[in-house]
Amino acid sequence: MGKNIGWETPHTGRNLSAIESSVVAMNTTTYVLVPGFWLGAWVWHAVADSLRERGHVVHSVDLSGMGERAHLASPETDLTTHIDDVAHLLEQENLHDVVLVGHSYGALVTTGVADRMPERVAHLVYVDSGPLPDGTAQADFDGPDARAANEHLVMTHGQGWKLPPPPWAVLAADVPEADETIIAALVEGSQPQPWLTATQPVALSGAWERLPRMGVLCSFSLEQLQQMAPHAPAFAHMIAGDWTYVELPTWHWPMISRPAELAMVLESVSH
Repeated sequence: MGKNIGWETPHTGRNLSAIESSVVAMNTTTYVLVPGFWLGAWVWHAVADSLRERGHVVHSVDLSGMGERAHLASPETDLTTHIDDVAHLLEQENLHDVVLVGHSYGALVTTGVADRMPERVAHLVYVDSGPLPDGTAQADFDGPDARAANEHLVMTHGQGWKLPPPPWAVLAADVPEADETIIAALVEGSQPQPWLTATQPVALSGAWERLPRMGVLCSFSLEQLQQMAPHAPAFAHMIAGDWTYVELPTWHWPMISRPAELAMVLESVSH
């Protein structure tokens, strides 16, 4: 099923000190960081700065309609739009041997890009997320009740095509690392998500499946994943293939709550 690198549980594998000792004087790696719903490239700033300080090349992506490209949002903005965004970046910057990192919904984008141009990707990293099976949409992941609730929000508070950002303070209530400064940044830096990005199913040929991949597990553990996967088709690709797992316990947005540790995990991918 893959290897587990224990982040805070040394008995499961390599611990933090082991990763620290291996992350020194390594070759330059190119990272492309793709955010999830509502957020732009800014959410990766602390992680990106840490990687750059270690000599790596980092591209943090503003998807169409998000971050500094919020003005490009439209009712037609869909998953394909966002896959095109990242694919065009790889082409325009002539990027090869890329470590492609997707958080949450961003995992659908990065998997789509890797499926389209696997020859440019060296490694896939899924941050508290995973690749969904062909024909599955992000809106399907949490089940029909959650999808219906979100569709109601879209119709009543999103002009029929946008999903409003969540109540960040409520989500962060039990997260010690998420202080008022972080919550304020999330409130200010989030944009409504074009709903078509959530409802368009991912279309995959399977070309991406030959790439090595890492799962960074934050809001759920490897044990929980192993228990859920046999009963949840959405997790099918997370238990088959060339996987390495790292447990980094925190909430769903580790690039905000534990950026230094996440940067170290990402750097370990290149070794």
